[in-house]
Amino acid sequence: MGKKKKRGESEAEWEPLNIERNKEQNDVHLGNGDSQEQKKKKKKKSKEMVKEENVLKEKPTVSIALAGSIIDNTQSLELATRLAGQIARASTIFRIDEVVVFDNIGSSVDSSDPTLEDGSNDDESGAAFLLRILKYMETPQYLRKSLFPMHNNLRYVGSLPPLDAPHHLRKHEWAPYREGVTLKDRNLTSGGTLVDVGLSKPVAIDQVSGPGIRVTVSMGAERSLDADIPHQVVSSSTPREDAGMYWGYKVRYAPNISSVFKNCLYKGGYDHVIGTSEHGIVMKSSDLTLPSFRHLLIAFGGLAGLEECIEEDNNLKGKSAKEVFDLYLNTCPHQGSRTIRTEEAIFISLQYLQEPINSVLQKF
Repeated sequence: MGKKKKRGESEAEWEPLNIERNKEQNDVHLGNGDSQEQKKKKKKKSKEMVKEENVLKEKPTVSIALAGSIIDNTQSLELATRLAGQIARASTIFRIDEVVVFDNIGSSVDSSDPTLEDGSNDDESGAAFLLRILKYMETPQYLRKSLFPMHNNLRYVGSLPPLDAPHHLRKHEWAPYREGVTLKDRNLTSGGTLVDVGLSKPVAIDQVSGPGIRVTVSMGAERSLDADIPHQVVSSSTPREDAGMYWGYKVRYAPNISSVFKNCLYKGGYDHVIGTSEHGIVMKSSDLTLPSFRHLLIAFGGLAGLEECIEEDNNLKGKSAKEVFDLYLNTCPHQGSRTIRTEEAIFISLQYLQEPINSVLQKF
């Protein structure tokens, strides 16, 4: 009986040890499970951080929108061309990233570019005319013959002052990037397409493309035109985001003012929208603080202002200008003239907003 008792006692002694071991093993398994979950969480966190870094890397953009109807008020083709040239100059001087030209078509959903339609006659809308001149002026001089066919409405563009933008490079100038147009020919060694970048001879790129396509080419730091070394084609936003260079403006068409917001090309749309009008609020530029925007839009009306553009847009029926815009400003109070022309308003307003915009841009 004593032996059995001892045996029972020994079994009783082993039981807690076994329980403890099992518990330790379970704890190890649980510990491993926790570490796997932690790894997953860390991986997810690192992906989120990369996304945040990419968002922070993207520099904020500034766009302007204006009514194409301002061209209808001009008395001749030469004066219309000069007006468009002034808008191109203002956009470049103030480093505007996008110019949106909108029509006053009440319910149209067709946002296709009217300048891409066949025909070379001068019977086109004010918006189409303005789009054509703005695109032509933004294009480097050495690419214009390749990218723009003959058109009657381009008759007086030669008399306009050049934009002299950073991407409008001369033949003797070297820069990290150049705009180019793809040619029919290919490089014999690499097989890549040859591109005219405005230098003494074309350069090869690292891909095959059809002719007549505008591309942004990374030229590198060394002044080398060795055709056997293919150059990389980059996004047109790369010079701006990586090197901090102003690289011209993009041009977009909108059938009405609501389409300006709805068809925004930037992810997430415009996060801050400013309207300009003599009926807007009056405040000093130094007192204006803008929120940390990603994509800012500044809108200018036609002959009768933004109010008429909103009234004629079926998608904005019943809305006031102050409901459409985050901020409705009068950038030129106490004006001596009863009217301020749109091309004048653009210069005045962009100068007025220069300090508030730069305060935001300096954060990035």
